[in-house]
This record gives sequence, C-alpha cells and structure tokens, in this order.
Amino acid sequence: MTRVGQLAVLGPFVVLVALVLASADACAFSLDDVASRAEKLAAAPYQKPNAGLPKGIKALSYDQYRDIRYRPERSLWRNTKLPFEIMFFHRGWYYQDPVAVNEVSSEGVREIPFDPDAFDYGKNKLERDELRGMGFAGFRVHYPINTASYRDEVLVFLGASYFRALGKGQRYGLSARALAIDTAESAGEEFPRFVEFWIERPSQNAKELTIYAMLDSPRTTGAYRFVLKPGITTALDVDARLFARKSGGKFGLAPLTSMFFFGANQRSNREDYRPQVHDSDGLSIHASTDEWIWRPLTNPKRLLVTSDALTDPAGFGLMQRERWFGHYEDLEARYELRPSAWIEPKGSWGPGKIELVQIPVPDETNDNVVTYWVPDRAPNPKQPFAFGYRVLWQKERETRPPHAWVRETRRGRGYVKAEDGTIEFHVDYEGPALAKLPATAPVEPVVWVDGNGELLEHRASRNDVSGGWRFVARFRRLDAAKPVELRAQLKHNNEIVAETWSYIVPPE
Repeated sequence: MTRVGQLAVLGPFVVLVALVLASADACAFSLDDVASRAEKLAAAPYQKPNAGLPKGIKALSYDQYRDIRYRPERSLWRNTKLPFEIMFFHRGWYYQDPVAVNEVSSEGVREIPFDPDAFDYGKNKLERDELRGMGFAGFRVHYPINTASYRDEVLVFLGASYFRALGKGQRYGLSARALAIDTAESAGEEFPRFVEFWIERPSQNAKELTIYAMLDSPRTTGAYRFVLKPGITTALDVDARLFARKSGGKFGLAPLTSMFFFGANQRSNREDYRPQVHDSDGLSIHASTDEWIWRPLTNPKRLLVTSDALTDPAGFGLMQRERWFGHYEDLEARYELRPSAWIEPKGSWGPGKIELVQIPVPDETNDNVVTYWVPDRAPNPKQPFAFGYRVLWQKERETRPPHAWVRETRRGRGYVKAEDGTIEFHVDYEGPALAKLPATAPVEPVVWVDGNGELLEHRASRNDVSGGWRFVARFRRLDAAKPVELRAQLKHNNEIVAETWSYIVPPE
C-alpha cells in the first residue's frame, strides 16, 4: 500500500489524534505562563495581602490551630489510582495569608476551592458559614516512600516561601525557602511569599510531580517550577525567574534554614539529659573540584555572619552528619533522623559568596541558622534573573568529599592540673583517603589562626577506633570580646587528604 493509501485508511484516526494533541496543547501550562504573570505583577506597585480572617480564626492558639486537620478522604486524587495525593492546610495562627491553589490537567486549569467541610475542627467552635471562600494556607504532597501500601507525607509548602521535604526513613527538620532578601541586614529582612500554586495532575505511573508557584514581595516577584522526585533521597529540581520591582538589596538564592542549640563543640549551659540538640551540625561547601570546606555550627551569644567568596560553587548544604541515636537520646525529636539538605546549582552561578547567619536562641523551638548564595550580580528591574538548582534531602546517601571529611568537632580539654584560659578542639576525620594510610603515616595538620588568636600547639594522630585521624589544636584568644577564626587541613606527603575545617569561635 502506498503512503497516500495508508493516510487514506487512517485518515479519521489521524484527525482524531490531531484534535486530541491540539486540545492538550491548548491546555498546556509551563513556567513561561507563570513568568508572564510575575513580570506583569512586578510592573505594578506591591500590595500587601488582605488577611481578612474571621475573629475566631485570628484568636486561635498554637494548640487550637493544631486541632484543625484536613480530612484524608477529601484529598485531591484520593479516589483515583494516581500515586500522589494532595492535602491542604487551614489558615490561622502564624499562617494567616491566603494562597490560591490550582490543578493543571488535560482539561485545563481549575482553581481548587476552599471548603470548610473538608476539615475536622476538633474541639474548636467555629461558624462554618464565616469560613467559606477563605482560601488555603498551603498544602502537602503524599507519596509511598517507606511502604508501598501507605502514602507518606513527602513535601510541604507552608508559610511565606518555605518548603521542606522528606526521603525514606526521615523526620522533618530543616527547611528551604524560595528566596531570602536582606537577611541579617540592619534595615530588617523581607520575606517573599508564594501567592499562587499550579499543580500538574500526574499520570498513573508517575514517579515525579511538577508544581508551579508565583512569588511576590515589595522588592521582587518570581516564577518557580518545582519537580519533586521522592525516594531514599528525595530530590526537588527548582527553576526560577525573578523580576525585581526596584534595584538594591541583598538577594539570597537557594536559602536553607535550620536549628542548632548545642552539640559536642558547644555544650549546653544548663542541665540537659541530651548530649546534643540540633537539626544540622555544619555547613558543607564544595567550592571547586579540589576544595571542600566544613564549618561546624554554633549557637552564638550575639548575631554572627560569616561568608566564603567563590565563583561557580559546585554545591553547599546544611548537613546532619551525626546519625547515632546515642548522640541525642531524644525519643520524641529523633534528631538522628533529620535530613541533610544539599544544594546542587545548575549551570554557572558566577562570582558571589555563600553566607552563613547564626542567631542566638535560648532553646530549640526556633530556627537560628540560615545559609544561601549571594550573587555579585543582583537582580535588577530591567531584565529577568533566571537560575536553577536541585535540593537533595539526604540521610542514607549524604554528599561528602571523596577523600575524607570531618566526623565530629569537640571543644574542651582533658585532665589538667590548672586551667589556663586556653581553648582546645579535637576534630575527628574519617574517609577512604585516611583509612588506607598506615598508623605511622606522616599526616601533618596545617593550621591558620587569625590575629585574635595565638596557636600554642597542634598535632594529628591515628584514631585506632574509627580508622580515621584526630586533629588537636590548642590556642589562646587575645580579646574575648572578638571572634577567632581558625582553619586547618590535613596533609600527607604534601597533599591535602581531607576537607578544610573552618571554625569561628564566637565572642564571649
């Protein structure tokens, strides 16, 4: 049969397929659609969100708000065979601003309406009629990652531009944000917020979920695409375009927010049965092909801001390297199950700096650690600012240097007859580059201390228990009202065999 004959026979089918494809194309939704809206929004003056909450919702306490739960049977896609489900958060307490949520499918884009009957209000006595049309505070995504029979909570968008995710066997800990503006600046921080979401309806065999979001704040708007890939390590691919309303300000890209109360490098100043309390214990930076940096976290007595300048970072993250329950002994919080979050930039990010902000806190109920990338070229009103990255929520397979890494940093001295006011650190390293060295190998620590410190002694020796090496440094601080910065590297035969240990001792 000739080609013309084949087309004649299949003609009606071809026409039908063409019509279906045309319909699908007409309903297609992409990052360009959100970017177009964000660009138009940036051209208009910023308008504060109108909370418009009923008095009963405004007056809710923390416990009362927690008593409001979404009914699982009302989950989006519950009565289908789709692998993902969506549940929603009620407005109230800290989460008073509304967000619009839409579903994108082959049938088009439809807004998901708020329905108070989809919520169980527990002991709260609220007038249902006052709640209708109120809008959502956010939503969460469910997908089976621990067992095939149960859809676990794997991703949450709730509050400003915050989001957090989980991989297999993990408990919620640190969070990510879409954008940080003027963090730790004297004029005060600006918190951009997501104002609208579009969630793509997945296929029946889908293993990933695409979510679009529009960001708004006094200084900028933004269009975001998130592609969620749940698993042992849950990955979230992020592509963004920012549209600045005005120039100036400090923009922090791919921000991560966590909590450090106390640890082996900084003991609790009160009686506490727990040896350590933190969601993350250090900032890891993959600065270049050959350089990795580890900066242990602290809980300073006053605001502490540090940075590492570099070009085209290979990656960075707030990590929870301590994975043994005995380091925490908290049966409820289970800090050893909190995920690390690793940022992998896409493409060239150019010159800039990774900034670390550490804020003093009296307990573990508030996040006090923020890190992000500050580009030298900030967004300006004349052109869109595009960037992309991947967030990996890790526990079993954490990103580490290929040679060796810091296992733990401990502060304090052993037995001495008399205290002399000096400070001592014991830093344990482990990794393949050190494990293969004989115990007598000449491993030398190279230590740098800034002008506010006097290095008194340093040494490195084999750790026969772990198979790694332990570095010890003792120094004297000259002015207790000022910080001291230290850096150390381990070398064998004049070659660096481990990541750089970088530490700031906060002022007293």
